[in-house]
Amino acid sequence: MIAGLPMYERGETRDATDRLWAETKRALYSMGVKAPSQLSRDVEPFDLWQSEDLLLAQTCGLPFRARLNDKVQLVASPVHDMPCQDGHYYSVIVARAAGLPGNPTLAVNDALSQSGWAAALDWATTNKVRIGNKVLSGGHRNSAQMVTEGQADVAALDAVTWAMIRRWDAFAGDLIEIGRTDPTPALPYITGPAGDPDLLARALETAIGALSNGDRNTLCLKGIRRIPKADYLSVPIPPAF
Repeated sequence: MIAGLPMYERGETRDATDRLWAETKRALYSMGVKAPSQLSRDVEPFDLWQSEDLLLAQTCGLPFRARLNDKVQLVASPVHDMPCQDGHYYSVIVARAAGLPGNPTLAVNDALSQSGWAAALDWATTNKVRIGNKVLSGGHRNSAQMVTEGQADVAALDAVTWAMIRRWDAFAGDLIEIGRTDPTPALPYITGPAGDPDLLARALETAIGALSNGDRNTLCLKGIRRIPKADYLSVPIPPAF
């Protein structure tokens, strides 16, 4: 079997992520389920998510509804410490200054990102902002840096990632929040066709509860919620990047 939790990993979260997996593995073992001894960190995301041997992974809402929902099973949604419904999240719109130029350049982490692309388009439409050029950054942290460096004017950042950037990256001080997007279901935990979503959800809940307060704070993770698959699929798929 294979497992991976790549979505919020950075140097500062790696140890806490490993402890989360150790507790998840311990909970699975207590239920009679074997699990990989370590998380896989050298696998491309779609190879991980679509592996026939997938036990547990976390993906993004847009890939889930656009490419994965008929290939994997939904396990649960993370609960973060933020002002929205449990199991949901939002994006923070960041810029260098309060006023945007006409036709601002948007930094996008990935063309299949709910928080960095789909949410950015929704925000622009709601606020009547006409996006000009779009530049692909390869990651939310990179998007934030591109805004600070003047390579882009604005970016939509996953609120959890933004919290981590503010905690650990000095360049966050050069950015201001100019908006927040409407919440959508948070980055889902998934399993492969042979997995048991109910059992895995119980193991995750037990594992998160067993973590120290420090590790939960590091991971910005409070627990899980079982959100219906239909809630993910009801979010519109944005135009191609």
